[in-house]
Amino acid sequence: MMLSPSAESPDDRNSLYSQSQNNRHKSGDKTSPISVILVSSGSRGNKLLFRYPFQRAADSPSSLSAKQRNPYALNTTGDVLEDPDGDSREQCPLTDEQLVAGFSDSILATILATKNDMCGKKFELKIDNVRFVGHPTLLQHSPLIQVSKTDPSPKREMPTMILFNVVFALRANADPSVISCMHNLSRRIAIALQHEERRCQYLTREAKLMLSLQDEITTTTENGTPQSPFRQILPKCKLARDLKEAYDSLCTIGVVRLHINNWLEVSFCLPHKIHRVGGNYIPPEALERSLKAIRPYHALLLLESEKALLDQLPLDCSPAMVRLIKICSAVKNLQQLAQDADLALLQIFQIAAHLVYWGKAIIIFPLCENNVYMLSPHANISLYSALAKQFAQQFSGHDLPSMLAKFSLPVSLAEFRNPLEAPAQEAQLIQMVVWMLQRRLLIQLHTYVCFLIPPNEDEPTPKDEELPLAARVGGRSLSTPSALSFGSPTSSDDMTLTSPSMENSSAELLPGGDSPLNKRMTETLLASLSEHERQVILNIPAAQNPEDLRMFARLLHYFRGHHHLEEIMYNENMRRSQLKTLFDKFRSVLIVTNHEDPIISIFQSPME
Repeated sequence: MMLSPSAESPDDRNSLYSQSQNNRHKSGDKTSPISVILVSSGSRGNKLLFRYPFQRAADSPSSLSAKQRNPYALNTTGDVLEDPDGDSREQCPLTDEQLVAGFSDSILATILATKNDMCGKKFELKIDNVRFVGHPTLLQHSPLIQVSKTDPSPKREMPTMILFNVVFALRANADPSVISCMHNLSRRIAIALQHEERRCQYLTREAKLMLSLQDEITTTTENGTPQSPFRQILPKCKLARDLKEAYDSLCTIGVVRLHINNWLEVSFCLPHKIHRVGGNYIPPEALERSLKAIRPYHALLLLESEKALLDQLPLDCSPAMVRLIKICSAVKNLQQLAQDADLALLQIFQIAAHLVYWGKAIIIFPLCENNVYMLSPHANISLYSALAKQFAQQFSGHDLPSMLAKFSLPVSLAEFRNPLEAPAQEAQLIQMVVWMLQRRLLIQLHTYVCFLIPPNEDEPTPKDEELPLAARVGGRSLSTPSALSFGSPTSSDDMTLTSPSMENSSAELLPGGDSPLNKRMTETLLASLSEHERQVILNIPAAQNPEDLRMFARLLHYFRGHHHLEEIMYNENMRRSQLKTLFDKFRSVLIVTNHEDPIISIFQSPME
C-alpha cells in the first residue's frame, strides 16, 4: 500500500526536471542519481540495453577525444585543468553528465553485467568519481516450447538472456543512506521484471526491441555527427520510459511510482527529497528513531487535504488507511483516533508511520488551549513571500506577518481566547495554527522538570559513579555544567506505551491517609536518594503533607529532564493543575524549563 505523487502535467514535470538538473549541476546534489542504466548478459554477450540521460552528441567518445586536443579542455578522467607546459591550474568540479560521459556503452556493459555468483546481492562499484549501485538478478526461465506448422513436434528454445542489472550511477561521495535507498529501488524493479519475465517473457521482448533498434538505427547523420540510439528507443519501448520516469522522479519530487508492463506496481520514495526543513534534509536514521518513539498522546497532522490524499491512494489500498484519513484531526491524539476508527492502536501507529515516511503527515501534539507555540527560527517572515500570498488567499482579512508576530515570544493558545468572540473566530484561529504548523512556521514548547539538590558543603563532592541514579540527569552528574543539557529519550524505561490505567495500577496509593503502608511506600520510593538529598526534601514545607510527599516520590523518576508535562499527565492519568501545583510546592529542588519535544522536533527544525 503506497501513496502516489501528486498529479502533474508533462510540461510541469519537464520544467521540474530541467530545474532539478540545473540545481544538481550547480550544487552537486548528492541525493540525486547521475544516471540509470540497464545491462544484460546472455548468449550474445554483455549488452547495454538502455541508459538515461543518453549521451549527447557533444559528449560522445569521438568528440571527447577531439576536445582533448585543446590543452585547456576538461579531462573527463580527472578534476584538474592543465596548461600547455603541464602545470596544473585550479580544480574544476565535473558536472554529472561529464562524470559518466567517459564511460562508453561497451565498458559499462562489461563492468555492470556481473557473474552469476553475484546475482541476488547488492552490487556496488566505485570508479573515480562515480559509484554504481544495483541488484543483479538471475533469470530462471522455463524453456519456451514452440510448435512449427511444417513440423508438429515441439521444440524447446532456451532464452538468450541469463541475467540483468538495473544500475543507478551516483556520485562517489554520496551518503550511505542514499546508496542504500537506491539499491532498494533497484531490487524492487528487478523483482518486478523477474516476475513479468516468468509470466510472459516481458523483459526478453523489451530487450530484443532495444537491441534491434540499436542495430537498425544509423549512428551517424549526413554530416557525420554521432547520435545516441537511446533517443530513438525511448518513445518505442515501455521499459525505457519507465526507467526514465524513475530517474526524473528521483531528481525532482523523490517519489517513484511505476507500473511495470502496465501490471505490477513499483512504489518507492527517497526520504532525502521528501523530508526537508529549512533547506536541509532529515536523515533517514533520525526519521526512523522518531517514528519508533511515537506515543498514544501524539497526534497526526496531515500535510494535504483529505480529498487530495484519498485521490492519491491506489485502488487496492487498505480500508483502514482510508478510514483514518477521513477522521484524522489535529485535536485528536492517536488513542482517540483508534477508538473513533475502531482500529487497534498498533495499526494506527503503523498507518501513521507510513503516512509520515511518505511525507503526507507529521507528528505533533494535539492542539489544545494549553499548548505553547513560538515562531520557528527558520520561518520565512518576508512580507511578500509565496506563503504570505497563500495565507491571505485562504484567510481573508488576515496577513501572515501580523499573525507570526504574535508568536515572536512563546504564547499559549489560551491567550488568544476572547469570550466575546464568536465560536467561528476560534475555529478560524485553530485553522490558522494548523496551516502554520503544516508549513513549519511554528514550533511547540513543552515543560520539562529536572530534579536538582544543592551539594552538601560539609562533604566532598562525589564522583559521577558515586552519585545515586536519581541524582543524575541523562547519565551526568548534577554538579557538572552539562547537567542541564537534555537529550532525546531513547530508553524503553523512560517512555512507556502502557495505558494510564495500567501505569497507575502499581503506583496507586492505598486509602487510609497517613497509614504505615503508605509511609513505607514513600520511604521505598525515596530509598535511591542519598541521606543529604532525602534530608533536603524532607525540610521542604510541602513534604510535611504526606500526600504531597508521596506524589513527589512517585513522580521522582520523571524529573530527569526527559519527560515533558503532557507525557507525565498521560502516563499517570493526572491533571495539569495537579502537576503544576506540585512543581510549585517543591520548586526549591526542581528546575522547570521549556523546549521542544525531541521526538517531533525533527519535523519542525532542520538538523544541524
